[in-house]
Amino acid sequence: MDADNPTSATLAEPRVQTWPALSLAEAVERLCAPGSLFELEEVTVRGVRMRTWKNQPPSLAALARHARASFAGNEFIVYEDDRVSYEGWFRAVAALAHRLQQQGVGKGDRVAIAMRNLPEWPVAFFAITSIGAIAVPLNAWWQAQELRYGLDNAGARLLICDGERYQRIAPLRDALPDLAAIWVARAKAPLEEAEALEALIGAPGDYADLPDQDLPAVEIEPDDEATLFYTSGTTGAPKGALGTHRSALTGSLANAFSTHRSCLRRGEEPPPSRPRIALTVIPLFHVTACNASLMSTMMTGSKLVMMRKWDAVEAMALIEREKVTVTGGVPTIAWQLIEHPDRPKYDLSSLESVAYGGAPAAPELVRLIDSDMHVSPSSGWGMTETSATVTTHAGEDYVHRPDSCGPALPVSDIRIMALDGAREMPVGEVGELWAFGSQVVKGYWRNPEATAATFFDGWVRTGDLARVDAEGFCYIVDRAKDIVIRGGENIYCIEVENCLYAHPAVTDAALIGLPHRTLGEIPAAIVHLAPGQEASEAVLQAWVRARLAPFKVPERIHVCPTPLPRNANGKIIKAELRAFFDG
Repeated sequence: MDADNPTSATLAEPRVQTWPALSLAEAVERLCAPGSLFELEEVTVRGVRMRTWKNQPPSLAALARHARASFAGNEFIVYEDDRVSYEGWFRAVAALAHRLQQQGVGKGDRVAIAMRNLPEWPVAFFAITSIGAIAVPLNAWWQAQELRYGLDNAGARLLICDGERYQRIAPLRDALPDLAAIWVARAKAPLEEAEALEALIGAPGDYADLPDQDLPAVEIEPDDEATLFYTSGTTGAPKGALGTHRSALTGSLANAFSTHRSCLRRGEEPPPSRPRIALTVIPLFHVTACNASLMSTMMTGSKLVMMRKWDAVEAMALIEREKVTVTGGVPTIAWQLIEHPDRPKYDLSSLESVAYGGAPAAPELVRLIDSDMHVSPSSGWGMTETSATVTTHAGEDYVHRPDSCGPALPVSDIRIMALDGAREMPVGEVGELWAFGSQVVKGYWRNPEATAATFFDGWVRTGDLARVDAEGFCYIVDRAKDIVIRGGENIYCIEVENCLYAHPAVTDAALIGLPHRTLGEIPAAIVHLAPGQEASEAVLQAWVRARLAPFKVPERIHVCPTPLPRNANGKIIKAELRAFFDG
């Protein structure tokens, strides 16, 4: 297929013959016209003029009030036997927000959340942020020491977690002097020095019976600090990306804009906004699920159907039972739905879109979603430092350019810069991707050096290598950062390498990514052992598994009899290491 020719004979269906009906610029002009839902306005953020959505809520508390006022009777969250309405959810948020204030939590205090996707997660997040405190979503896959690091680095005053995460962190409580209290949801064992969340606000099934009260009265400005999502850096230590109410809420209109733009591009008028039903399988501790999915869900009164753990058969049963209209998250999920032998047994006709991000997707997958599942493929690009979405890609645009991550949102700008940052690259040439907009975070928490190296004048240096075509479509071609992306999860090589180096037998270690059809990449390690030492692949995998999250464990480890190849500067030449796994 000729990706730049919209009348390619390989896409000869009637709906595509006249595509595109409007240019990108024409579609944006229509959608962002004065008085429209996507009208733009200029604001000054940290001394820099930038565009934002005029109709974006000014704070997360305002979004919570909007959702309750507009959709009180709608179902908001479905999880196993729990079904929570917007009204019940809001009452739980208000009750928990008042309890947080009674605990002494105030504006600017950090409150951590560590739990799998549960109805309690959005309750905790909005209770924290509605009183001006900073929500710190921690990776629920992290092991005890990783959780301890996040809590300590954030200076969290309080932790709201589930029973499984509590069991991990409880033995380390003495190492966290700033942590004044722990509230635990769904604990299955007696709690010591912690309180059951159910004792404070009840169980999800009881939320609708809580007192009818408003959120606490707190003055919150759009650029007040609201979130601290942890990402990792090439130094190996996770960094907290400090977001604001404005940056978190920029994604609240991004999905709707992308859908409307696709309609105009194919010559259709965008339909009236209506609630969608989303099967949510990516963790809410990621900005993709929280800032991109959760915020847009609440703007439209849509429903989140949660799963305890991804399972393709269970997912198809939920799609059929709940009449799910959108699902996805990462390309792996789409592959499993397409290829599962039981797919014909389930009625998936309610699906309208399969959306994903966080990992590169094969062009073949885009075409199969369109031609085999007969639904709209949707993707985009963003990062923790941009509070999720910067570019969006959907419908025919995505089918025609399956190797692109789409053009920038109207509230965003992107540039392709020379690696030294001295000049902007011409159209079509590869350089480092820089992103600009109101969704870019303030910087890294308590890390001025990394902040100064990454953020300036509203821009963030992403570390991704990319190019942009003449129409503004962005193509990610490589990563400047030393990471492996396994099914949407970033694995920072140095962190795993340092863990391997800590093993007494290992004197040389490197982590690389091996191509994988559905996961995108899998981590693989090459190690060299000290003379006289022995350590098998299984032993080293167990060593990493005991110290890091399971997704970071190398799926293959090759023990090399000689030291690893290095360049003149002493750096391991990773380009030569993939040969160890050939065949």
